[in-house]
Amino acid sequence: MKDHQTPRDAWPSPELDTLTLGMLPLNDAAPLVVARERGFFATHGLDVTLQVESSWAGLRDSMQLGLLDGAQMLPLMPLASTLGLDGRPTPMLSALTLNLGGNAITVSNALYASMQAADPEAMVQAPISARALAAVVRQRRAAGEPALCFASVYPFSSHHYQLRYWLADGGVDPDRDLELRVVPPPLVAEQLEAGWLDGYCVGEPWNTLAARRESGRVLIGSHAIWQHGQEKVFAVREAWADAYPATHRAVLRALLEACVWLDGSAQRVEAARLMCEKGYLDVSPTVVEESMAGEGTPAPHGVSVFHRHAANFPWRSHLRWYADQMRRWQHLDVAAPALADCLARCVRPDLFREAADDLGFNYPLVDVKSEGEHASQWALEGRRGDIAMGGDQLLGGGRFSGQG
Repeated sequence: MKDHQTPRDAWPSPELDTLTLGMLPLNDAAPLVVARERGFFATHGLDVTLQVESSWAGLRDSMQLGLLDGAQMLPLMPLASTLGLDGRPTPMLSALTLNLGGNAITVSNALYASMQAADPEAMVQAPISARALAAVVRQRRAAGEPALCFASVYPFSSHHYQLRYWLADGGVDPDRDLELRVVPPPLVAEQLEAGWLDGYCVGEPWNTLAARRESGRVLIGSHAIWQHGQEKVFAVREAWADAYPATHRAVLRALLEACVWLDGSAQRVEAARLMCEKGYLDVSPTVVEESMAGEGTPAPHGVSVFHRHAANFPWRSHLRWYADQMRRWQHLDVAAPALADCLARCVRPDLFREAADDLGFNYPLVDVKSEGEHASQWALEGRRGDIAMGGDQLLGGGRFSGQG
């Protein structure tokens, strides 16, 4: 037994043993797929069916209508649903982060060539900024050409605000200089190839797929925009969590064990095979395998961190950073006290700690942390000793205190 691990016979028995969980065809759904296919859900007394949705809007509707018990979600979706900004007002919460990083920005070959011609110096710098894109925007405006069209996958998404952050840092006004659309992840590479989009921000494997088809060029990964920033969460309706607390805790334990398993490079190869062979991703296994690669491998732009660096901890400050981005672009008009109450309701580190204690896992003792302070690994005090945290730099040297 691990230090301070709760004896297994003391774990509360799940109230439900049959669940349906939602996911999208993305690499960062791997914890759910692995938990089902490798038997982690079964170990915790759960018979889980995974329902693959084609869009975030479809998954949102299924969650709000009670057709799903829980789902892989974007970090802002529980907040937007609880505040009534998105669909039917439905309180939701998240007690576990599925992964850090995993997105990238890809542009068409034609736009890439235009950016190289407009500002070749900017295009050889790392990470690539939007400075060359700003030059292309100015040239097109002077020539009377239509605005370039970029896509993200959902209005209340990490992709939407990471794309805006990158554009603004390079001198592009996303509201004035571009046309922004919402396109479901499985369709973005196809629309880029058809010439309907000039660029997009999406999770893997849809960036690697465009590169492998030679229809697009990957410019920058989300770790270069927000290093080890939160990407996907596991979320449930608040009423469901209140009705079935032991079931929720068992799901969290199973997902935690799946995320630990996914930290190894060799396991990611097997996860890529599971995603394709079991029908969760309709993409060539070689593309998924390449895009699932771990840190320090040839596909660094969309790499996900599934467990190390306290990746699964639900930081209240992570959701606050996204909420601040919404405010920056005037997409959120909620008084500070009401927002603080909603953040406390939507992000539940207390529930995470219960599940982690069952397994004897380490976790942070605080609920918020600053961003933009560390360029490399650093140590954070944890329940069972120090935790090796990853860097947290923001593009352009930004800083975020984590507080409201």
